[in-house]
Amino acid sequence: SDDTGNRLRFQLELEFVQCLANPNYLNFLAQRGYFKDKAFVNYLKYLLYWKEPEYAKYLKYPQCLHMLELLQYEHFRKELVNAQCAKFIDEQQILHWQHYSRKRMRLQQALAEQQQQNNTSVK
Repeated sequence: SDDTGNRLRFQLELEFVQCLANPNYLNFLAQRGYFKDKAFVNYLKYLLYWKEPEYAKYLKYPQCLHMLELLQYEHFRKELVNAQCAKFIDEQQILHWQHYSRKRMRLQQALAEQQQQNNTSVK
């Protein structure tokens, strides 16, 4: 039963940490005063263990770690009450993903062309 409890805690904390990647969720928490609660802020500090490689490997949305880091700062937590702040962060994330996707596609195309040239020169 201890293993079951640890597994459940792991799953709940994993899900919560990944929710931190969503700026709209952060805005929701800020507007409801969670970031003013010292116990909640301490919990966010405790969750920094997710930055360790043995835990980070389970994350599907690694940007949540950046948000978790920013949430350690009171100024950032206060700014999240403003919906425009959350919207700006959301837009910046989308722009980053678009840039990353295009860059990754170019790298994959270059690699495929290089492999094709290598295959042609071997024959």
